[in-house]
Amino acid sequence: MREMEFKMEREGLLKEGDTVTIVEGVLPSNYYYTIHPSLAMSGNYPFNQRLLAREGKVEAVEENERGFYVKVVFEEE
Repeated sequence: MREMEFKMEREGLLKEGDTVTIVEGVLPSNYYYTIHPSLAMSGNYPFNQRLLAREGKVEAVEENERGFYVKVVFEEE
């Protein structure tokens, strides 16, 4: 299992228990991930931390002073 955090700009787009699909983006030295259709975005991950799964389950949605954050759990081999 692997857990990742995504930044969500608006409240209510996702809720705990939702199944989400991930789209991978590539930068010159990193990968980043977006919850389709552009609901939330991850930070940058180095090539050696590439996410293999493309579906995950929302474990929690939290709000803090910087905004809304979504924790997603993925099943990876």
